[in-house]
Amino acid sequence: MSVAIAVVGLGRMGKRHVHTLLYRVPHAKVVAVCSSTPEEVQWAKSNEEYKGFGISVYSDYDEMLSHPGLDAVWVSSSTDVHASQTLAALKKNVHVLCEKPLSTNLEEAQSVVDAAKKHPDLKVMAGFSRRFDASYRDAANKVKQNAIGSPFVVRSNTCDLLDNTGFFVKYAARNGGIFVDCAIHDIDLSLWYLDNPTPKSCWATGTLQHHPELKDFNDVDNAVGVVEFYGGKIAYFYCSRTQAHGHDVCTEITGTHGKIMVNVIPRSNNVVLADNLGLRNEVQPEYWQRFEDAFATEANEFIASILNNTPVPLPLEAGTKVMLIGRALQKALLSGEVTRFDEKGVPLTAI
Repeated sequence: MSVAIAVVGLGRMGKRHVHTLLYRVPHAKVVAVCSSTPEEVQWAKSNEEYKGFGISVYSDYDEMLSHPGLDAVWVSSSTDVHASQTLAALKKNVHVLCEKPLSTNLEEAQSVVDAAKKHPDLKVMAGFSRRFDASYRDAANKVKQNAIGSPFVVRSNTCDLLDNTGFFVKYAARNGGIFVDCAIHDIDLSLWYLDNPTPKSCWATGTLQHHPELKDFNDVDNAVGVVEFYGGKIAYFYCSRTQAHGHDVCTEITGTHGKIMVNVIPRSNNVVLADNLGLRNEVQPEYWQRFEDAFATEANEFIASILNNTPVPLPLEAGTKVMLIGRALQKALLSGEVTRFDEKGVPLTAI
């Protein structure tokens, strides 16, 4: 048995998802791809690999949803259309794996969750890929096993290699801001490791060091955010788009009896070069090299949930709380003021 799936969006991530589904997910069959960008459509139509697998290429999303026998879509387009494309797929009774976040807008994200509840027969999942990474899962197991006592602080960062091609600045116009996009995985990890606490307040600050163009989008290229949760728990995030050494993603979970560290010193492999400059190792250039296996695990588990009619491995509702905190941090960044929540986790001011 196999699941006929289409990938929407043929940017860097979309193309990589197609490759993963073709070669690392035995029970998936890629039947179509879609993009609204003419250059991407032309590239896909001329791609010999896609021709060899019989993959249909669409420039119209609604038309692609009517592809014969389509079972599922992987929404990998820009963040501002995640919600609308997911909702359209649900109306066609198609399963959906939507990349994080569900939307740049809280109400829109909630509309996706509400619509999914009306289609209990469909599998709908938000793509928080780090929950499928072997190291992060091992850390979660250690937390559950009380290896560090009661966890109360998570420090996590997502720092990307400096992009001088112009790709990131173009992308930033549609991604919802640095905390909604860059820090979204770190926020999700903090909720995971701290046992889904309720936010109490958010504070943030940022700076522009390499991409002054981001000022036009009310955004920054480096930012720090702090979330205080009810119950004395804290999360600290650093996100950056300007690292010189490569993709630097690390997380520390501090508990009452110890600390768990994941990838604190990033490295591409186990090779260390020793010479007259000292000891050093190479770092993955971007997120894909670090999380390629996690994306494959995520895809396999999503496909398995469809074939076996079991719950998706990550509840869709998790995406709305992550978005709530991301938007609160973004507001704090822009306003310079602390964003506060009541004891039920409802923002005291509009975000």
